[in-house]
Amino acid sequence: MQALLNQLVYLSFFQALLLLAVYGLSPTQRKRINGYILVFIALLAVGLLGRVLYLTGLVADNYRWVIFSEFATLLFGPTIYLFTQSALLKRPASYHHGWHYLPAVLFNVGVVFTFMLPSDETLQMRAASGEQFRNIVLFVGVGLVFNLTYWVMSVRSFQQFRRTLSSEMSYMIKTKFFLLFLLAIGGCMLTWLVLYVGGIFGLPMFNRVVWQVIWISIALLILFIAVYALQAPELFTVVPPVESPKYAQSKFSATELDALKDRLEQLMAAKKPYLNRKLLKSELANLLGVSSPELARLLNERIGMNFFEYVNYYRIKEFIELAKTDRAQELTFFGLAQEAGFNSKTTFNKAFKKIVGRSPSEYFRGVS
Repeated sequence: MQALLNQLVYLSFFQALLLLAVYGLSPTQRKRINGYILVFIALLAVGLLGRVLYLTGLVADNYRWVIFSEFATLLFGPTIYLFTQSALLKRPASYHHGWHYLPAVLFNVGVVFTFMLPSDETLQMRAASGEQFRNIVLFVGVGLVFNLTYWVMSVRSFQQFRRTLSSEMSYMIKTKFFLLFLLAIGGCMLTWLVLYVGGIFGLPMFNRVVWQVIWISIALLILFIAVYALQAPELFTVVPPVESPKYAQSKFSATELDALKDRLEQLMAAKKPYLNRKLLKSELANLLGVSSPELARLLNERIGMNFFEYVNYYRIKEFIELAKTDRAQELTFFGLAQEAGFNSKTTFNKAFKKIVGRSPSEYFRGVS
């Protein structure tokens, strides 16, 4: 069993080096990749480096090299958070974000002076007096609280992103990677918490497996990222920043909003912009000649829908009209829905049932 675990650590370490080489050394790939994911993979590699050196015996079984891996401990949380912010909320990487890493510098200085520089005799004396155990509890607890805080912040960023989808986009995008990514990190945090509490209470099982579980968790995270990097590399690409709206808020009067509503309805009927499967609110606002905040106000105050609901309302109307033509004999329901502007079967079914009150099959059975 131990040999298998060690092989997993080796495999994950070299997989991390391979990913860093592919994305970091290639100028083309480096421009496409989100910089924070490269930092995250590098941190995972550092987290495994000490373990690899110790397992190979290249450092004469000096366990201090395992402690060397602790340098990455307080770097994980900020990197996960900044990656989530950059990828989901379109906030590009910046050197100004470096302050998130300042606590890690202080933490690593403490690790060096507390665990690495003291002689073996000093460490043995501390262990005998219980001081070393208290130091471990302190440092591990700080790392746990720090990373948990940043993980919670990352989850909140993900939730904020999900909320903004319906106000900016007329289609749903896949967020499965980010959900699985945050769940995997949360699983590691939970494991860390359980091991920490078990260690405090002196449970023998936790003392024996603590390092194994930590390194296995790191190894699995690297493999998780590697699989997605191969299957869907676009998930790691840099998202261009959102252009700032021209106006901070709408200045239209009530009468002007009523007139604008009529113009919008005429636009939807004449040009059918909703047929664009990836229509954005900013694009519709440009067609109408207003800013995105002004369009948002119009939809909210005069129509009572958000952008996602409004566009799909017109798509459902288009679908029903198409279903009455000869095209309905040639295409499935989803085929017709795609011609009406939908790009997701799930989104189509949900929108149809919400607007019409029945599923497409139930509706057309009733019509016929």
